[in-house]
Amino acid sequence: MPNRTLLPALLLLTACTGSHPSAVAPTRSAPAVTPADVMTLLRQLSDDSLRGRLTGSPGATAAAALIAREMQRLGLEPAGDSGYFQRVALYRETDSTGRTRLRLSPNWAALDRIPADRRVWAVNVLGRIRGVDASVGDQHILVDAHYDHIGAAGDPGSPCQAAGADSICNGADDDASGVVATLEIARTLRAGTPPRRTVLFAAMTGEELGLFGARWYVQHPVLPLASMTANLEIEMIGRPDSLAGGPGKAWLTGYERSTMGDMLAAAGIPLVADPRPDQQFFQRSDNYALALRGVVAHTLSSFNLHADYHQATDDASRIDAVHMARVIEAAARAVRLLADGASPVWKPAGRPQPDGPAR
Repeated sequence: MPNRTLLPALLLLTACTGSHPSAVAPTRSAPAVTPADVMTLLRQLSDDSLRGRLTGSPGATAAAALIAREMQRLGLEPAGDSGYFQRVALYRETDSTGRTRLRLSPNWAALDRIPADRRVWAVNVLGRIRGVDASVGDQHILVDAHYDHIGAAGDPGSPCQAAGADSICNGADDDASGVVATLEIARTLRAGTPPRRTVLFAAMTGEELGLFGARWYVQHPVLPLASMTANLEIEMIGRPDSLAGGPGKAWLTGYERSTMGDMLAAAGIPLVADPRPDQQFFQRSDNYALALRGVVAHTLSSFNLHADYHQATDDASRIDAVHMARVIEAAARAVRLLADGASPVWKPAGRPQPDGPAR
């Protein structure tokens, strides 16, 4: 990999690598997910100090470091190219109207041809639990959420609009809630019997601006995509949705496309099909980049179309922690089933095609 002269990245990489955590012996009883634990981490990720976690901003860098430290504390094995970090090749481009946008480079060689002052430091954060069953141990599932959001009003490149005196779009539900769920599921699995398949946990960058982190991961996977048997993304579970059944219940995007939803529902996991297919949520998040490559990939959510979506009012005070903890416990059961049980498959005509609807 070409040398990158980005001091903040080097400092974070030094902080987030260290002794290998895989030697930590797990206990056997899965711990409960408590509302208090959920809110502790969610408040950190949606704090004003991170200024909305806009991709390429200092707030996003701080959020990535926080997530990496949490993965290390939980005993996940680093799975990035730099400890827990997988560097993502982004750069800034100014169009003919004078608007600056982030763009994804296809590879590092192409990024090296971009002037250094236009390159952007961005990372996915990756950790894993290795599978222990020799018959399926080379297979893996991916559990992920995106940690970026849309920043703060007035910051370059941010679409955030101020709401009175509040100028920061904290993204507590979108998608700090999903990142908390991803980490809590990792904690639950680490405390239980080791999974049969490897479970890769990821916090992706750049979802809000064009699925950048997921698209980079698909092009540069740390484990072969051919060995990924399922992807469960978690997005916006901070509030109950009456159409999903209320508190503690969630829905699955693209439910009818594969056998995943039927498998999970048959196991008693409280989820239903996406009640708003007209919103095309299946195509609107990171799972879609993987689904286009053939991976059975869906998003678990309880988004109820609340009015705080992409607003400065999406903050921690509006999260229903009891509901969120119950959904996380259900999601942890789903991940255990996907890691230890049969693999889901696409139903006839369920797999999306590359020329299908785009984000």
